[in-house]
Amino acid sequence: MAEKERVLLVDDDVSILLLVSDVLTEKGLAVTTARSGEEALQLLEEQSFDLILLDIMMKGLSGLEVCRRVRGVVDCPILFLSAKDTVEDVVKGLDLGADDYLAKPFNLEELAARVMAHLRRQERTLPNRGEREEPIRVGEIVCDPASMSVTRAGENVSLSTREFQLLHYLMKNAGQTLSRDRIFHDVWCTDYGDISTVAIHIKNLRTKLDPDWRYIKTVWGSGYRFVTESAYAEEEGERHGA
Repeated sequence: MAEKERVLLVDDDVSILLLVSDVLTEKGLAVTTARSGEEALQLLEEQSFDLILLDIMMKGLSGLEVCRRVRGVVDCPILFLSAKDTVEDVVKGLDLGADDYLAKPFNLEELAARVMAHLRRQERTLPNRGEREEPIRVGEIVCDPASMSVTRAGENVSLSTREFQLLHYLMKNAGQTLSRDRIFHDVWCTDYGDISTVAIHIKNLRTKLDPDWRYIKTVWGSGYRFVTESAYAEEEGERHGA
């Protein structure tokens, strides 16, 4: 029998813990609950999880602080749950490396669908032992799907799982203009949720990899395009007067 995928659910509201735990257990997942950020950190030191559902507003350590502390160590998807649904809260969470965001009150079936979609996407990004995908290189950026690592000019760049998935998708489709709807569908593997998360993740990638917008181009009114190697080389030649 296949091992159940493990979800850590963190919320100081017992009713939320019971409701969400029940619906995810019915989906065949193994759910571990924590009622505080401190308890969550202790569990994350002792066990590994395939996905974390994390409330933002808790007594003691907030969900944002928990995410900040574990994101460099834990690479599974992190989804925030919170009654706060302002753009600023979404940006804060995603800037810290979270993968998705649901505002309370939420529909339990939608939550379950989002969780299952993230788990399916996570499974597909794991290296396939029988078929190694070669690294993709454009200019100074190298994306290696086998090791899930990224370098720029030979220096390692730390990306969240979702940021890596987005970069890999853009580089695999270099030269194509991709709409936010298409990116959200293909990378997040769902049609639920707010597609503004795409723009926030693009912003994060640019901050870490492309502050001059040389690789990830905005096609106004259409979406985004990652440059091809030949287009990058041509622009590089123009920059140096070749």
